[in-house]
Amino acid sequence: MLSPAVENLVAQLTRLPGIGTRSAQRLAFHILRAPKDEAGALAEAIADVKERVRFCRECGNLTEEDVCGICRDGRRDRSVICVVEQPADLISLERTAEFRGLYHVLGGALSPLDGVEPSDLRIDELMRRVERNGVAEVVLATNPNMTGEATAAYLADRLRDRVRVTRLASGLPVGGDLEYADEVTLGRALSGRREM
Repeated sequence: MLSPAVENLVAQLTRLPGIGTRSAQRLAFHILRAPKDEAGALAEAIADVKERVRFCRECGNLTEEDVCGICRDGRRDRSVICVVEQPADLISLERTAEFRGLYHVLGGALSPLDGVEPSDLRIDELMRRVERNGVAEVVLATNPNMTGEATAAYLADRLRDRVRVTRLASGLPVGGDLEYADEVTLGRALSGRREM
């Protein structure tokens, strides 16, 4: 029904996370309706980012330099490293303006069922950073799902005798109702309760 070029564009767009066939078709039709220079700017931006952006040699964050701006920032607390799964997680934490230490991006989470083993992640690099840089605390900020929890447990075991290991608090979201919270969330909220 569609031309081969449009079918190919839709197929490529469906490879993006969270984009199904219908969304890909809407995006493809939007690109077709857009002025040629606007569509060209999108294609150029994609090519440019693939050419210029790489991973920071220190932490694994995205950067156009050898070392990212966070790692170069002399005002950061170098005694604390926050471990995240992906650069997008780092960006979310930075938006809070609460954390002033350094980061370490693993590049994923342990998932033996999907073939992701410790050697596939930047765990050895984390261990070297902890050993050579006088790190006092490692904050585990992996996702609160099965693979994130497994990754956090694995890292905690590897780091426990070398450095203080902490985990992001979890529990009830602000504005949430107890009635709708699951048992795991309520249990974590109870065990992580604090004095008022």
